Amino acid sequence: MTLLAAVGVLAGGAAPATAAEGVTWRECHDGLRCGEVLVPADWTRPAGGTRIAVPLLKIPARERKAGVLLLNPGGPGAAIANFAFPGYRDQFADLAARFDVVVFDPRGMGVACPSPNPAPLSSPVTESAHREYAAANGRFAADCAETMDAYRGRLNARQVAHDMDAVRRALGERRLDYFGNSYGTVYGQLYAELFGHRVGRMYLDSVLDHTRRDPAEWARAGAVAAEGNLHRMARWCAADAGCALHGKDVITVWDRVLSTPGMEVSAVLRWAAARIGNDRGWPALTTGLAQLEAGDTTAITPRPGPSDVGLARTAFCADFPFPRDFPAVQGVQDRLRAAAPRLGWAAAPWRVSGHCAGVPGEGLNPPAALSAMPNVLVANGEHDPLTPAEHGRRVAAQLGGAYLPVEGNHGLYLNGNACVRDHVHRYFLTGELPAPDARCGSPV
Repeated sequence: MTLLAAVGVLAGGAAPATAAEGVTWRECHDGLRCGEVLVPADWTRPAGGTRIAVPLLKIPARERKAGVLLLNPGGPGAAIANFAFPGYRDQFADLAARFDVVVFDPRGMGVACPSPNPAPLSSPVTESAHREYAAANGRFAADCAETMDAYRGRLNARQVAHDMDAVRRALGERRLDYFGNSYGTVYGQLYAELFGHRVGRMYLDSVLDHTRRDPAEWARAGAVAAEGNLHRMARWCAADAGCALHGKDVITVWDRVLSTPGMEVSAVLRWAAARIGNDRGWPALTTGLAQLEAGDTTAITPRPGPSDVGLARTAFCADFPFPRDFPAVQGVQDRLRAAAPRLGWAAAPWRVSGHCAGVPGEGLNPPAALSAMPNVLVANGEHDPLTPAEHGRRVAAQLGGAYLPVEGNHGLYLNGNACVRDHVHRYFLTGELPAPDARCGSPV
């Protein structure tokens, strides 16, 4: 089936519009609107050639409409299907009071490859594991080459930024108002660089920095944040009688667990790293540590999950093509371990320690400095290892925008931070940025 034929099926028989033709909306997900915009598969050669569809979803404004807000909730991945669930769409209800909120799925994120991506490397990375993982990534790319078709080598954020501008034109907007969360901030950074003169208002939440090329420096802030969270969790446990390790030194327990003969250290690190970024997970994390100390490994026993047959890793590796050979990977791992020796060094390296080894280096869009574009609002959680606060500060400084420090973790607006939401609503409605000394929450 060709790409355009597939588009016709997805649209229920309705042909998607080009940017010049606008968007034909149809009802979907119980009262919402869905549509598509056709764009060139390759914006470096936009004339002629294959076209692909960018899926869109609109939450119509409930009250007097103030404008149109384009939004990407991150991933990278396909989010539109999630709007079938009321709990997911409720995150956007306040914005949709006055705005048509238009969500887009990035190009290629709906592709399902015939075989799954290999499981991410565990820490510490060994040379043999790195070699096997690189070979598995190569096999995944070869198996999916035919399925990728026109998307191959064209998944990077620079291509997506051009798609965003085509969506802007299709929506009939002279300027783009944009909300990017997590990986959606990478698209925002590229749009600001390429089309800054067309930006109205832009809010970037939980920024992933696409300006720093040194992988160890890029990952260091996240590693330090994760390490800091381990110590913050220890202080919480000492003060809260409900903690499973109350009365014990959590750091001492952590060290003891990792030094237990026969303990699968990589499994402990993987389990803890996946949870240390959210303060709400501390009770479960300390309970699991108490079980591990007692010899019960239930907490770290892998549970079956869905296979990852998508192209998110391929897209990430196009935007962050860090060195992939084992000596470089080992060098990054060693530098992170020096900065965050207990847990932090293992909390971030799946993104830099060989994660992209074996992924074809096609259509690369490496990190680069940004031009100034004031009037952007940026907020990051001070305790977020995934998109650390330093990433947000650096991007805000390069753009010349306003940075809002927040005592929190990842996805501030979408996770309901009332202070952040107040600032964001005021900014999009009036253009008013937070005062230079504004802050959400007190340091802990």
